[in-house]
Amino acid sequence: MERPKVEAKVAEKLGTLPKGTVLFVDDFLDYGSPESIKKALLRLKEKGLLVRLAHGIYLYPKIDKEFGTLFPSTEDIAKAIARRDKSRIVPTGIQALNALRLSTQVPMKVVFLTDGAARIVKVGKRTITFKKTSPKNLLPKGPISNLAIQALKTIGQNNVDDDTLKKLQTILEKEKKENILHDAKLAPAWINKILMQAIK
Repeated sequence: MERPKVEAKVAEKLGTLPKGTVLFVDDFLDYGSPESIKKALLRLKEKGLLVRLAHGIYLYPKIDKEFGTLFPSTEDIAKAIARRDKSRIVPTGIQALNALRLSTQVPMKVVFLTDGAARIVKVGKRTITFKKTSPKNLLPKGPISNLAIQALKTIGQNNVDDDTLKKLQTILEKEKKENILHDAKLAPAWINKILMQAIK
């Protein structure tokens, strides 16, 4: 009797969630054992109520009349995994450049620094890598200044042109001054200089 009951409870919970929510087995452990939840999620996927994004990761899909299932961004999936693991993450590389609109390239392989477990998650053709890092890299407070540090590290000191600097200065105007002051101290000297110029 347990199987239909667990499935019914999971389906009922789904009805209370916003469409587009990324879900895990852990979200339903109040309703049964991990094994019974896994089976219930698979059955709901077979019924078309859920979409399986990766091993143990599901989507309560939002359906658009024109575009069909609307899939979450790589960043949204990474944030959901970080929430589940109660860990912090920071986008790096092209992902950081993209978040600041300094690049239009949509990376298929993204890397996030984390204080959680190192792992690789494959979502369709996309790959999300969580790379264990030292706590210092996760100390920046400002969402924009944090991204700016990672973006500049990706570009490299000798490749930062005036156009990029101008764009960065404009973007950093939206960051709180105290965040920039705090985060600049954690950055390499050449990045510190660029961040400090934004608050002059």
